[in-house]
Amino acid sequence: MAKKLDLERILKNQGFGARKLCRIMIINEEITVNGEICDDPSAEFDLENLHFTVKGEPWQYRENSYLMMHKPGNYECSHKTQHHPTIYSLLPHPLVERGVQCIGRLDEDTTGLILISDDGQFIHRMSSPKHKVPKVYEVTCKHPVSDEQIAHILQGVQLVDEDAPIAALACERITENIIHMTLAEGKYHQVKRMVAAISNRVEGLKRIQIGELKLPEDLKVGEWRWLTTDDMLKLNAN
Repeated sequence: MAKKLDLERILKNQGFGARKLCRIMIINEEITVNGEICDDPSAEFDLENLHFTVKGEPWQYRENSYLMMHKPGNYECSHKTQHHPTIYSLLPHPLVERGVQCIGRLDEDTTGLILISDDGQFIHRMSSPKHKVPKVYEVTCKHPVSDEQIAHILQGVQLVDEDAPIAALACERITENIIHMTLAEGKYHQVKRMVAAISNRVEGLKRIQIGELKLPEDLKVGEWRWLTTDDMLKLNAN
């Protein structure tokens, strides 16, 4: 049997504010459900395939939020930022109100693919080191990268404060100065520290893939979109 909720609670659960505010919007005829204005806060609706608008903005009911973003540079992956704007300022306010969290932070100067969700189990599975979800980074180095340096990264480099050498799962030279490095860990400044350990320096860093999910070419810097069923299958392939 399809689950039903009253409209006031639906709006609150989807991040549109406290129940009192949601009730006011409904009474003021600012909400349409499946194409029809609804001014009754107690009206109940099936949640499956439920579409509604809030002040003309279309929304679909989602029990949980699963997003991807093409993170820009000079943005912080934190709700409480120190020096730069937060990536959450790039999202619609209702999603922020729902308590979405980025999965594995990128440094403020790192760009590329980042996942965002309010599903705790999904966040844990994608970020926990024990699940070893591979992540691919496009690394622009200051100096040309030699075969010996790539071999060193694959064999393992010794980082300060680490007990054992850390190796990349894969490392491929794309151009003289650009490599694609695949890691299953997420240690502090790991890519930058590994490149420094081979006597080079990171000039640009972009995450281009998580698991089997690649950063879409048509997702512009600063844009976000919902994860599709196909996207979720790629993430669950690990």
